[in-house]
Amino acid sequence: MIINHNMSALNTLRQMGNNQKATTSSLEKLSSGLRINRAGDDAAGLAISEKMRGQIRGLDQASRNAQDSISMIQTAEGGLNETHSILQRMRELAVQASTDTNTTTDRNALQDEMKQLTQEIDRIANTTEFNTKKLLNGDLKGTNDKINGSGAVESTFGNGSVKVKTSMAKFSQIGATDVIHINVVSSAAITSGLNKAVISTSTVLGNIGPAKVAISGSKIIISTTFISGTGNLVLTFNITNATSMRAGDTITISLQKGALASNGNKEAVAQIGANSGQVLKIGINAMDSTALGVRDTKGNALDLTTQKNADGAIYFVNNALEKVSTERSKLGALQNRLEHTINNLGTSSENLTAAESRIRDVDMAKEMTTFQKNNILNQAAQAMLAQANQQPQGVLQLLR
Repeated sequence: MIINHNMSALNTLRQMGNNQKATTSSLEKLSSGLRINRAGDDAAGLAISEKMRGQIRGLDQASRNAQDSISMIQTAEGGLNETHSILQRMRELAVQASTDTNTTTDRNALQDEMKQLTQEIDRIANTTEFNTKKLLNGDLKGTNDKINGSGAVESTFGNGSVKVKTSMAKFSQIGATDVIHINVVSSAAITSGLNKAVISTSTVLGNIGPAKVAISGSKIIISTTFISGTGNLVLTFNITNATSMRAGDTITISLQKGALASNGNKEAVAQIGANSGQVLKIGINAMDSTALGVRDTKGNALDLTTQKNADGAIYFVNNALEKVSTERSKLGALQNRLEHTINNLGTSSENLTAAESRIRDVDMAKEMTTFQKNNILNQAAQAMLAQANQQPQGVLQLLR
């Protein structure tokens, strides 16, 4: 018999410490509802859970972003709705002015209203905003003006009746990113050739300056430089079937294969995913009177003072109505897409939350059972420690 080391008591004490630690852990899990409260509980599970939490919160924020984007689109579309109404009234005025039952005084009165309506279209385009961001003035049309050079001449016309031919095919000799936009705006019918049109300010992108673009007869002549800088290269583009060109038509010429050009405007980018690069680009074209073709290059509204001009104004307003309808249709399609995006984000967030819950959350029923077991073992260990402490007292019997 020994008294310096009570091994039974030491063993019971160690077991009781383990039971108390397990009981404390169960209490922590039951009180927090989490199976993993610190990295030591499940290191791998914690890492996986935190990544899932990042995705869940990203998906939820992306859903809110998409909802904000819908609000922005609805704001723009609301402005275009009123623009549509104004254009319908302008068409009605043009039809009214096209008949010679009107006197000069009558047509002047109609012209006054046409001017006011034209100014209101510009006001709507320049003041329609979402969170101080202007929507209809052309600042957000970015992606619509980006053109991938195909190595061949590209022409863009509203009526699709103008063809562009080139006498130069080796565009690889041109410097980096040479894309030219030439807007053709006419307030009168074009009889033959490009020289009869009213040419608006050219938007020249890349290293070809406006001074190097010349209009001669029915040709667009572009003077540029070889990459080596050895001399000038003259490219001549012939315009055919030009008699069908109308206000708002645009000739787009792409000079270099693989070139990507932009007019400097930036589209609205909506972050609609939890990860980098998961975006939707929203482009909104300029919807002012000049862009719609109901104001000429001199800043004048459509002329209703003569029967001929009023009859021509009907065509211009029809074109403007088509442009606004196309833009509203595009915005409506984007809105419908974003609504589906929101539904998908909600489903993904819900599924990830369920997966994260299975890793992170505690099974309360199972943990309660474990707690009861550890609690009973802890009480039993305390009782056994008391018994173990009584064992050395048997030595006193030997002293009698």
